Amino acid sequence: RKDFSHAMGQLTIRKNSDNKVVVEVIGKPRRNKRALVGTIVAHINNMIIGVTKGFTYRLKIVYSHFPMTVKVKGNYVIIENFIGERAPRYAKILGNVKVTVEQDDIVVKGIDIEEVGQTAANIENATKVTSRDPRVFLDGIFIYHKEVGM
Repeated sequence: RKDFSHAMGQLTIRKNSDNKVVVEVIGKPRRNKRALVGTIVAHINNMIIGVTKGFTYRLKIVYSHFPMTVKVKGNYVIIENFIGERAPRYAKILGNVKVTVEQDDIVVKGIDIEEVGQTAANIENATKVTSRDPRVFLDGIFIYHKEVGM
């Protein structure tokens, strides 16, 4: 659910005769108001695409040293045995996003592009390699494909 009330003093949102959403600026627009119009139009377009088609992000599980195990439990993705660590790592799943693990792929699907993207980013950030040489330890989970459609 989006709230555009912060911009409604300067903007009007309506549908025209072709059933297209039109966002107009009241008065003489300055540069930041024109930019705000483009941002709101992009958000509305993403909401329409999300409801009609949905969004899918695909992540690849990559390891060379220790085989990692990835599971989905509740609102978390659990990553076990990452670089041989004993403690599992957790990544939060936001909102109404569905996460499935298929062999070496993780598929993140949903209707809100921000929730889908943030969930994929949470999974990717949970497997950041620290205190090791990143040229040698290339292990992790990485986003490799973004698509419209579920």
